[in-house]
Amino acid sequence: MPIHDISRSAADLDRNALAADLGARGWHLVPGLLSPARCAELKADYAADALYRSTISMQRHGFGRGEYRYYRYPLPDLVAALRTAFYPPLARLANDWAAMLGRASLYPADHAAFLAQCALAGQPRPTPLILRYGAGDYNCLHQDLYGELHFPFQIAILLSQPGADFDGGEFILTEQRPRMQSRPHVVPLKQGDAVIFAVNEAPRQGSRGPYRVKLRHGVSEIRRGERFTLGVIFHDAG
Repeated sequence: MPIHDISRSAADLDRNALAADLGARGWHLVPGLLSPARCAELKADYAADALYRSTISMQRHGFGRGEYRYYRYPLPDLVAALRTAFYPPLARLANDWAAMLGRASLYPADHAAFLAQCALAGQPRPTPLILRYGAGDYNCLHQDLYGELHFPFQIAILLSQPGADFDGGEFILTEQRPRMQSRPHVVPLKQGDAVIFAVNEAPRQGSRGPYRVKLRHGVSEIRRGERFTLGVIFHDAG
């Protein structure tokens, strides 16, 4: 997929469906965002040490089991293009959510301006990452916040093919609702599919006006094979 096709995919997002899905359940599916060839390139690059600023063992930190690597700046063209292209439509929705929740601060229209805000807040380190899981690995429910300043949405793209490359390893999202039991979601992903999801909290409309639900995401245990995921996080880390 040429890089300019990423911009086209972002421009072709169904904004009404995006807003409806994120508002109702906290996630929206973008089928076939990356081609199998692009997925294979990203997986192969996992071994290219020069691309990454750090490697994290999930078991060592109590995050689950598996490993992930954070890219360093400058990001690979594809990863940078995903951030740049998908930020503007998501920023518009982010500002709608901020208004619903009574927040005065607004997200700027372009990603470069938002990254400048991150840097001023002491968050200059890139956060896009690739995750690798083997048999028996999993990712505990968590939130990718990294600092005081964070963008309310992020993207995960499955780089491996379920059933062929691995079994198990479902993407899980949970909503913690006020005075109610948590609501789980299992997101059906195929190779190249992207899920756009809420990072921390989402507004819901109640009988007395909007209220907030907390969201966490994770990955269930991989029963067989190897699973790779690209994580596109729009804010930087401290």
